[in-house]
Amino acid sequence: MKPLKYRHVIWIVALVLVFDQALKFWIKTHMNFSQEFIIFPNWFRIHFTENPGMAYGLELGGEWGKVLLTLFRLAAVVIGFKYMKTLVKQQHHTGLLVCGALILAGAAGNLIDSMFYGLIFSETNFYDVATFLPKGGGYASFLHGKVVDMLYFPVYRGYLPNWIPFKGGEYFVFFNPIFNIADAAISVGVITILIFQKRFFHKHIAKQEADKEAVAATK
Repeated sequence: MKPLKYRHVIWIVALVLVFDQALKFWIKTHMNFSQEFIIFPNWFRIHFTENPGMAYGLELGGEWGKVLLTLFRLAAVVIGFKYMKTLVKQQHHTGLLVCGALILAGAAGNLIDSMFYGLIFSETNFYDVATFLPKGGGYASFLHGKVVDMLYFPVYRGYLPNWIPFKGGEYFVFFNPIFNIADAAISVGVITILIFQKRFFHKHIAKQEADKEAVAATK
């Protein structure tokens, strides 16, 4: 297999961003807040929600927490693009580069929401669909946009058996988080690297050791 080039990384990032932003734009302009469509009964739904923080609804408190989170995302994306250039030049494993591109695309996708959605969309509520580029301006200032989430997989809903410690008898939903394509790209990239890390890094580590031995032999 030919080594992955930097333009291939950019194409992967761009492809994920197109799907991520297209779905978010459609959701934002066609659905009320908390509205949902059942795709496959009992396990897959499109459920519109928004969160002001990180993936899967996690967030930092307060207005400044939101600004810091968005700036952190921006810094991570900028550093990520530079680091991917280094990985490509060093001819790392194709799988690692693809996973890196997915993580980078996911971070960039949610960054776009945080930076610009407050400026370009009106507020979404339970009764009205948001407007793109409203006359009176958007619902928030720069860096204060909310991330659009919609993918919901409540695979199991029911009461836990009474014998389970602490949680027995309680109503339980698996899988409960609502997320988006960007979140999924990040998760797939990270989990795949963790599973295949030996394969992804073996060739590069072996090359580094061979280079060290070659340098030592010349001394």
